[in-house]
Amino acid sequence: MRRSIATCYSEHAVKVSDSYCSGPSPNPHVFSKFPSSNSPLSVSSIYRAKLSASNDLLILLHWTAKDLGQSFKIKINSISLPILTTKGLKSFKFDHNSEISVFWDISDARFDPGPDPSSGFYIAVTVDSEIALLMGDERDKLVKLGVLKENTDTQLLKFSLVSRKEDFCGDDSVFLTKARFSDEGGVHEIVVKCGGGGEEMRNQRLAVFIDKKQVFEVKRLKWNFRGNQTIFLDGSVVDMMWDVYDWLFRPESAAGAAFMFRKRSGLDSRLWLEEKTKQEKPGFSLLIRACKNNLLPPS
Repeated sequence: MRRSIATCYSEHAVKVSDSYCSGPSPNPHVFSKFPSSNSPLSVSSIYRAKLSASNDLLILLHWTAKDLGQSFKIKINSISLPILTTKGLKSFKFDHNSEISVFWDISDARFDPGPDPSSGFYIAVTVDSEIALLMGDERDKLVKLGVLKENTDTQLLKFSLVSRKEDFCGDDSVFLTKARFSDEGGVHEIVVKCGGGGEEMRNQRLAVFIDKKQVFEVKRLKWNFRGNQTIFLDGSVVDMMWDVYDWLFRPESAAGAAFMFRKRSGLDSRLWLEEKTKQEKPGFSLLIRACKNNLLPPS
């Protein structure tokens, strides 16, 4: 009998089922607590906006944690806009005289560990008054400004998160973040642990946890410092790649370690490193970078 491609992937990949998120499990790889993880020093998110009268717009938000607080900048396609105040408006002409406006207010924003806000803020991008990006929970303020109509169904807005990059620095070897890989799936907690077994190189290992479930482990990291693993998550194929050569052997390097999670654009697509078909838009990707020398890797 001919089997579906999804079935083949689920047999040869590490499968993360919904039961991992539903409650306690007797599986010995489930942990209720992890060693403390540090917070990222910078976060970059790229969004794709689908507009009615023009091509797709790529919008990058870059957040950085500094001694005096968090700051951010925004880049729209190739135009970079440094943000120097906690509240404001910037407008400029773009592509056939379209007017792009950026509205923001992070003056009362609340931050979880990390440089990007969790609540108490808004960021909106409009193109000829059409909403291209809408972030934050203070949307009533945008209604008062006339940017957003009171009866707007925000679920109909056509923008999506394309990629997210988080940069960590320090000797901590546990990196925690959250990500959603499909519209149908939920937000998953992801923990990457690189180290363990004492300081001896032969005992170093890499372990990846999703929703507190260890989904795979790489032992003898000294010899397996680069590699990839396929995960079947929320009905989608997610490829995970790691490169920890500099983390292990060149701790003074700013390159450090890199952990990439990327959703394939389709169940029948090839390994993401080989995807070159222009007709296929790449799936969501999450990049975690870490260095030990307290210098952020190049953006």
